[in-house]
Amino acid sequence: MSELWRLSAAQVANLVRLGKVSATEVARDALARLAAVNPAINAVVDHNPEDTLAQAAAIDAAVADKRPLGPLAGVPITIKTNIDQAGYATSNGLRSKAHLIATENNPVVDNFRKSGAVILGRTNTPAFSSRWFTNNQLYGPTRNPRDPALTPGGSSGGAAAAVLAGIGCIGHGNDIGGSVRYPAYACGIHGLRPGLGRVPTYNASGPARTIGFQLMSVQGPLARTVHDVRLGFEVMTGRDMRDPWMFEAPVSTHNPKLAALCLHPDGIDTVPEVEAALLDAAQRLRDAGWTVVELDHVPPIKEATDIQLLLWVADYPAQKIADAEAEGDPGAIEAMRGAVEMVGEVDVARFSAALTRRADIVREWLRFLETYPVLLIPNSSELPFDDEIDLPERKGFRWVLERQHFMAGPPVIGIPALTVSTGMVGTRPVGVQILAGRGREDLCLSAGEAIEARGVPPMPIDPVVA
Repeated sequence: MSELWRLSAAQVANLVRLGKVSATEVARDALARLAAVNPAINAVVDHNPEDTLAQAAAIDAAVADKRPLGPLAGVPITIKTNIDQAGYATSNGLRSKAHLIATENNPVVDNFRKSGAVILGRTNTPAFSSRWFTNNQLYGPTRNPRDPALTPGGSSGGAAAAVLAGIGCIGHGNDIGGSVRYPAYACGIHGLRPGLGRVPTYNASGPARTIGFQLMSVQGPLARTVHDVRLGFEVMTGRDMRDPWMFEAPVSTHNPKLAALCLHPDGIDTVPEVEAALLDAAQRLRDAGWTVVELDHVPPIKEATDIQLLLWVADYPAQKIADAEAEGDPGAIEAMRGAVEMVGEVDVARFSAALTRRADIVREWLRFLETYPVLLIPNSSELPFDDEIDLPERKGFRWVLERQHFMAGPPVIGIPALTVSTGMVGTRPVGVQILAGRGREDLCLSAGEAIEARGVPPMPIDPVVA
C-alpha cells in the first residue's frame, strides 16, 4: 500500500493537478487507510467505497479533458453525520434518526464537491451533538488515536480522530460550544470555528433551528496543517442563499502582527501546563516578528457562557430532556438535565434580556478586537479530559462546563476562533486558541501558521490501541 494518506490536502491537490497521481489512486489509498485503522477508533461510521471511487473517477475525467479543477481536486475529506448528504442518513448520533435519509446536500457538502474534494465517509458525533465527548447508542464510542483513555472531544470527535489517524486530509465539523475546537485540542490537530454567517449551512431534512442555534452554530474545518484548515475554510464559504445568515466578507490582507495574550481571562484558573502552552505560543509569535502584549483583563467570557447555555436550552427545555431519555443515552441525559438545572426557568422577559445583554457583550468584544486584532487564550482550563468524565457517576456535566468557558463563550460573540496544537504533555495534547474580529479568519490563520511553524505534535499517527 502506498502512503498518500500521509500527505496534506495541498500536496494531494497539487499532485492530482500535475497528473502525477490520479484521484482514483488517492481514493483507493484513503479507503485502504480507513479499512486499516478505523476499526480501532470508530471515527467513520457510514461510508460507501463505490460512491467515493465514482467521485474520484469524475475528477480524473476532468483532468483527462483538461477541464478546470477546483482547489481540493482529488482531496479525501469526511463529513459529520449531523448535516445532510444526499443518500445518507442525517442521524446526529440518534437511533431515532438512523433512517432519516437526506434528499439534498447541505451547502457545506455542495461546496466541498464543487472544490473537487472526494468524500470518504461520515464521521461520528455524540447523541444530539451535545457533548465534548463522542459516544452514542447508534454507533458507539469514538476513540482518541493518541490515547484511548482520553476523549477525542466532541461533538466533532469522529472528524478529529479520523484526520489525526490519516483518514482524509480535512474533516468537516460544526461548533456551537466548542465542537470543532475542542476535538482539535483533544486530538492534537487544528480546527477553525468561523464567524457567524461565514460558512452557509442548511439541512432540508429537518425543521428550521431555533434562534439560539442560529446565532451560535457554525460549520468549520479540522486538519493536520493550518494551511489545510485555510483551504477548507475558503472552500466552505462558497455563496449559498439557503442560509439567511450567510454573508461574504471582503478579502483583507492587512495584518498588523499585533496580538494580546491573556493567561486567565475573567480570572479563570488553568492548570500549569495550559499556561505554559500559552506562553510558548506567544513567544513563537514574537519570534515570527509579531508584537504580543500581555493583558490581565479581556471582555466577559463567563457571562457569555451563561448566555450560551440559556440560549441552548431556553426554547424547549422539557422536550430536550424527554428526547434524551427516549434515546436512552446516558451522556445526553446528563448534558440536557445538567444544562436545564443550571439555567432554570426561562420566560420571555429573561430570554429577551439575554439577547439584549448578548448585544452588549458582542459590542465590547468587537471594540476590544479593533485595538488588539488577535487574542491568545486557553482552549480549556484543563488538559484534554479523560473519556466520559462528564457522566453523573464521575465528575458530571457541571464540573466539565466550569472548565470549558473558553469553548462555550466565543460562540455567543460570533467571532472566528482557531485551535492550534503545539505539543504534548505525556499523551495529552496542548495548544492555544486564537480569536480575531468579525470577518478576520485570515488573522487567526496567519497567527496560527506562525505558531505552527515552530513545532506541532506528530501527525498523522497510527492509533494507540488499549
